[in-house]
Amino acid sequence: MENRKVVTKKLHRAVGEAIEQFTMIEEGDKVMVCLSGGKDSYAMLDMMLHFKKVAPISFDIIAVNLDQKQPGFPEDVLPTYLSNLGVDFKIIEKNTYKVVMEKTPEGKTTCSLCSRLRRGTLYEAAKDLGCNKLALGHHRNDILETFFLNFFFSGKIETMPPKFLNDAGDLVIIRPLAFCKESDIEVYAQHMQFPIIPCNLCGSQENLQRKKVKQMIEDWEADFPDRSSIMMNALQNVYPSHLLDRDLYDFKNLESHIPNKV
Repeated sequence: MENRKVVTKKLHRAVGEAIEQFTMIEEGDKVMVCLSGGKDSYAMLDMMLHFKKVAPISFDIIAVNLDQKQPGFPEDVLPTYLSNLGVDFKIIEKNTYKVVMEKTPEGKTTCSLCSRLRRGTLYEAAKDLGCNKLALGHHRNDILETFFLNFFFSGKIETMPPKFLNDAGDLVIIRPLAFCKESDIEVYAQHMQFPIIPCNLCGSQENLQRKKVKQMIEDWEADFPDRSSIMMNALQNVYPSHLLDRDLYDFKNLESHIPNKV
């Protein structure tokens, strides 16, 4: 296992590159950092607190957790952790767990509905708290897995963007861990001894397509080291004219420019 100093430096560099390349944070921003209790969101909060200290601009952070009332959820863990850390925070209580379990047919995955309900609640919370940006803890692996899920199962080329505007146009969503490897986050979480809270809702579903795609990428990485880095570069190096989307490129009016023969 890499030592704490090395992996911390890796994450600082990756998050710094994402923030700079996609202009994620600007002077005067108030960023709502969504904290689930998983390793990714803990690491994201740490990274955001680091850049709040060292960045040449001033911005504010508030950590927010949505208590979805899942059975066995330890309600005291996050408030205790955040209080000890000295971070401004808010816990939102909303029984989305009951809605998801009632609306999801037996044998179907709960992720889609759970995600929509959670997203809507967090967007509203951001507005109520006066935040203009909302930070999510998705990392490089999440972005690649989502790309292949859409490619293989939804018939579209799409993934999680590092920065986007919500449908209402009043909130910017950022993913500061976009360039971070999940393996580095795992090592960092072990060093930091975060009080991890497992998700009993989606984490218990063993046959998710995402898990299969995740394994596929891991197998590729084992056979061809650094393949994930190459794929991330590909997502930033797109040639619309070399795809087949007629809305993205004007194939209809494409004309050759062959000079007239004398």
